[in-house]
Amino acid sequence: MSTEGGTKALVAALSANLGIALSKFVAFAFSGSSSMLAEGVHSVADSGNQVLLLIGGKRAQREATPEHPFGFGRERYIYAFLVSIVLFSVGGMFAVYEGYEKIAHPHELENWYWPIGVLLFAVALEGWSFWTAFKEAGKDKGGHDWTAYIRRAKAPELPVVLLEDTGALIGLVLALIGVGLTVITGNGVWDGVGTLCIGLLLIVIALVLALETKSLLIGESAHHEVVAEIRDALVDHDTVSDVIHMRTLHLGPEELLVAAKIAVNAEDSAAQVAEAIDQAEARIRRAVPIARVIYLEPDIYSAEKAAAGPDPEATPGGRGPNTH
Repeated sequence: MSTEGGTKALVAALSANLGIALSKFVAFAFSGSSSMLAEGVHSVADSGNQVLLLIGGKRAQREATPEHPFGFGRERYIYAFLVSIVLFSVGGMFAVYEGYEKIAHPHELENWYWPIGVLLFAVALEGWSFWTAFKEAGKDKGGHDWTAYIRRAKAPELPVVLLEDTGALIGLVLALIGVGLTVITGNGVWDGVGTLCIGLLLIVIALVLALETKSLLIGESAHHEVVAEIRDALVDHDTVSDVIHMRTLHLGPEELLVAAKIAVNAEDSAAQVAEAIDQAEARIRRAVPIARVIYLEPDIYSAEKAAAGPDPEATPGGRGPNTH
């Protein structure tokens, strides 16, 4: 994912949410609708989330230090995880509480046209934000479907914005239904039901975000296609005859660590092996530009060595794509 694409989507979402939050609180003040209050808090939480992601992206660009020799790329994952916590606590739990209170103590809406008008206005702004994120993500997802894209994406910004905006649009529809039924029936319970549904929706989205971001925080390898490209780049069928073991790890969305034990010929000199390693690193960087940190260990291949250290990134049923 391009950093520019993620930043563009975040700025669009932040602009939309700030305007929407203000309008929802105005509508709540005039109508007393709990759906509008829950949606207002939801928009404030979303605005805070976008600020967190922008801060995380900025801090991740810092240069590596002796204490952090691999840089700060994972700060983007930490801030994305904070987003899931904010969405769960501030957005979801607050809306559930407000929905319960409104169901337990319902009252009629005043000036019902305020929430209806604001919700329609919010749908337009959220739609614009969603469309911006949708277009930027479309450039990045390749041939994968949207579910696979959310699960595979190493950069958290666009998936977070997509899920937030999807939840916001569904939440606005739920709020419209709740307010509409309250106006039609004169029963304020429907407003509370809409608010409760909004809260449950936000909690589900927050849990999905937390699970996906947790995996990135723990450390994910490169995708299988990228691993295959690195293996192909390593082997020159001359000095480097095979890959014995290999590990990859994302240090950040656009930074990959590669560590591999490569098989070299026993009769080659140290100078030849050193030159082969330099050339292998150059081939990897040409094939996979995000492979920034590369450690290669030469060794003499044997079946015993390969069996002694099973490679979790090898293809099933063999040592990998370079089995000869």
